[in-house]
Amino acid sequence: MKKAMLYGVAASFFFAFTFIFNRSMNLSGGYWIWSASLRYFFMLPMLAALLAVQRGARFAPVFADIKRQPAAWLVWSTVGFGLFYLPLTLASVYGESWLTAASWQITIVAGVLLTPLFGQRVPLKNLATSCLILVGVFLLQLPNISAGGLAGSAAALVPILIAAFSYPLGNRMMMLRCPPELDTLQRVFGMTLCSMPFWIAASVYALVRAGLPDAGQTVQSAVVALFSGVIATALFFHSTELVRGNQRRLAAVEATQCGEVVFTLLGGILVLGDPTPNALGFLGIALIVVGMTAGSLVSGK
Repeated sequence: MKKAMLYGVAASFFFAFTFIFNRSMNLSGGYWIWSASLRYFFMLPMLAALLAVQRGARFAPVFADIKRQPAAWLVWSTVGFGLFYLPLTLASVYGESWLTAASWQITIVAGVLLTPLFGQRVPLKNLATSCLILVGVFLLQLPNISAGGLAGSAAALVPILIAAFSYPLGNRMMMLRCPPELDTLQRVFGMTLCSMPFWIAASVYALVRAGLPDAGQTVQSAVVALFSGVIATALFFHSTELVRGNQRRLAAVEATQCGEVVFTLLGGILVLGDPTPNALGFLGIALIVVGMTAGSLVSGK
């Protein structure tokens, strides 16, 4: 369990680059759909290169399983990667990087609520600690509600809600369906490959709507692909693999993503010059972190 938690925290550090660079690309005028699509276009060759340098038949088992159950791979890869990252990138349009990162922690609550789909009861202690996270997110969103009304707040929160449920759902469904001989890297490669139809369609729309991305957006997307797409995703998926048989511990490992809030807050202020949260914002962040810590403690040693 300790190893899984450490991998999860390390993943949260690299995931923070997603929020910082997406906000940076948005501020420089980059179209948000290109920011999302380019990440996965860069991820695919990076993951393929990692598999290629490892010994043994690394690609054949992945292709064989995709051929065995193509519908499952296409559907849950699109949910876990496409319906996760496209809405999350859209959310970066509506506020500072730390605001998106903090609101994204709704995914921890989503992970708890999804447990009945996998034949287990909702872990009530984890659900109780998740309420702290929800309160924290509400406090963070209060300025949006005050400034833009319910419509403005919904515009920021609805994409995050879609992403928050899609990411753990796609990940868990593919964990159930992948044979045990496929490791984390192979699964991430397979899911990236099978999400390509979604990203190709999204990029065609972006091309028609906004034209080609500029060099700055392309380079930043490549950095996000390496840090968040490859390193963070591999670390996080491996951490969930370590506790895949225990939904309560799985919920706790997913809660380590709260580390993104702290890392993104520091990075956004230092790199992008984001304004610091107000008193309610800091209280909200504190509640989110407390909720994460409490969720880990109630999940056992």
